[in-house]
Amino acid sequence: EKRTVAQIEKNGYPDSIYMNAAKIFQGIHTEKSEDKMQVRYGDNSESPMMAFKDEHSKRVSYELAFNTLKYQDLLEEILLDSHTYPCYSIPDELTSLLVVMLYDLQDRKFKKRKIFAEEEIVAEVQEIGNYLYSYRTKLAAALARCRIKYDALSIEYFVPETVWKQEQRASTLPLCFWINTLKISLEDVIRDLEMKGFTKVESVSDFDHYTYAVDQHCHDVLVFPSSLKEELLNLDLFADDKLLLQ
Repeated sequence: EKRTVAQIEKNGYPDSIYMNAAKIFQGIHTEKSEDKMQVRYGDNSESPMMAFKDEHSKRVSYELAFNTLKYQDLLEEILLDSHTYPCYSIPDELTSLLVVMLYDLQDRKFKKRKIFAEEEIVAEVQEIGNYLYSYRTKLAAALARCRIKYDALSIEYFVPETVWKQEQRASTLPLCFWINTLKISLEDVIRDLEMKGFTKVESVSDFDHYTYAVDQHCHDVLVFPSSLKEELLNLDLFADDKLLLQ
């Protein structure tokens, strides 16, 4: 049975993902000067303790946190404009969770989040999720006003130019995957990839979509075209931690 990342992402995430993403975002969010600070994130002095269920959960948590960081200014403006923030029942220490879950809510087009079978329920996540969902109409309206105000066709417009340029540059770089030799050999990985229609080439200059190359210096590293990222992350090789994204 093929496992896919997209199936989870369309419906939201398990509670633990939001908690870990919020802890990451708490440590990386942009601090503003006191005179410009309208949204407060609480104390940031202690390093958060995070427990990731697996490599996939870790990757998704970091992706959610960094996506939230890209749109921090927009998300804060939406919270303030909709009068969803401040909320006196939500302490400053949970503001990061509030902002992370708002990013995900708008990414789901303000649709209700799925509750995953056998997931561990976290009270704070449930409380903030329900709170944001109860404000979904006002939040969507605030987002629409921001887009009109800044003449933006989509929220991608709000990404800072320096970040946008970095993403454009990163999107063209080849993808490197380590082979987890504790679980699988290079030969078995190659056999699996060939069964899925991939062709081995000598170097990145020979790339042509479903192709890959063995790194010339590290023979337990495979290199793929950047355009294949989503397809590669949905392979069983990746889901089973036999291939690890660099």
